[in-house]
Amino acid sequence: MGIMSKILGGGGSRSTEDYVELDLDDFDTARGEADISVHIAEIGGQQDVIAIKDAVYDGDLVIADITRHTTSDNTMEHIIDDLRQVAHEVDGDIVQKGDDQLIITPTGVNIARSKLNSR
Repeated sequence: MGIMSKILGGGGSRSTEDYVELDLDDFDTARGEADISVHIAEIGGQQDVIAIKDAVYDGDLVIADITRHTTSDNTMEHIIDDLRQVAHEVDGDIVQKGDDQLIITPTGVNIARSKLNSR
């Protein structure tokens, strides 16, 4: 299973406890400041949308867990509409992956609608 499969899907729901913080001092890296950060969020209600909007407006990418709602839920429809408008305003992108995740990107980042093929 590839890293993106572990991040974006496959086999049940994930929580922040499922992620391990790595100490970059343990690795030989020559990295500078990142232009874009990837945030993991959970949407439990309308109040959670504010932090997601702020992150996208700041130029960051957000992967949001929406498993607490069904996609036919009125609240979820309003949340998706709000986030769709944010993606449109910043010239970013938004997709729903399955029934459990939304991916919202900032300016200049598009999400491919097809999977990469293994060779």
